[in-house]
Amino acid sequence: MKPTLLILAAGMGSRYGGIKQLDQFGPNGETIIDYSLFDAIRAGFGKVVFIVREEIRESSEALFAPKLKGKIDFDFAIQGIQSYVPEDLGKVERVKPWGTGHATLCAWEQTDTPFAVINADDFYGREAFQTMADFLTNDKNENQHAMIGYELKRTLSENGTVSRGVCIEREDHNLESVVERTKIFEKDGTIYFEEDDQLTELAPETPVSMNFWGFKPSMFPITKDLFEVYARENLNTPKAEFYIPTVMSHIIKSGLGDCRVFRSQSDWFGVTYPEDKPTVQAALTPLHENGVYPAKLWE
Repeated sequence: MKPTLLILAAGMGSRYGGIKQLDQFGPNGETIIDYSLFDAIRAGFGKVVFIVREEIRESSEALFAPKLKGKIDFDFAIQGIQSYVPEDLGKVERVKPWGTGHATLCAWEQTDTPFAVINADDFYGREAFQTMADFLTNDKNENQHAMIGYELKRTLSENGTVSRGVCIEREDHNLESVVERTKIFEKDGTIYFEEDDQLTELAPETPVSMNFWGFKPSMFPITKDLFEVYARENLNTPKAEFYIPTVMSHIIKSGLGDCRVFRSQSDWFGVTYPEDKPTVQAALTPLHENGVYPAKLWE
């Protein structure tokens, strides 16, 4: 059974100033998602699920459905504010989505195979998709999950702070811990993360998660239970986010499974700020010129 690809596309792009998951970056107007879809298809994924907000469902389907018909199965999942929130909590007063862990949970009904999860606004490279597809296809341990790890120094933005899952890897190449750091930046040649007005230095080669995860379906009920607790504890914190690293950390610490770390040799680039767009455009064009991608992704 071929694995499924979940694309986290419900973010609001507050720092970007627009719906970056639908913005055009390639020489023919391609979105970053287009490259992920193209790489996923040739890596052997059998289905893609777009996790979106209700208000961009129609525009997302109009953009991607014509490209995918006949090439791969696809579906849409809605990340709603009330999705999977315990009914006794009533109506939740928040605008911002609940975060990446909650978004993944919202695709449970559309996902019945081992699956990968990626961001809509990150370019991961063909090798990363092939590595993950092979793992999800061949590894039969229901409690063995995976992630693609990138060197921190290769994932920064010149235009502001970034959020990264900072990882510690065990000798057996499984993940020991991952912690979401939301304010990482480089200053005078040194990389720091800021928390509670305190700066902590990070090594440039530190492996970080760019939200390219591989899960077996056993992840879903664990995530549901964790999110219900999280929702109760953060009902009155409208900016609180339930991250995938929170789920993975719980799985590891509770002895419910392991997470294999695959170090990627692919180039990574992504979009956090408007100023990042020219950099991404400049990186994509030569990939077409050098034959990594065809002149046009979708004929």
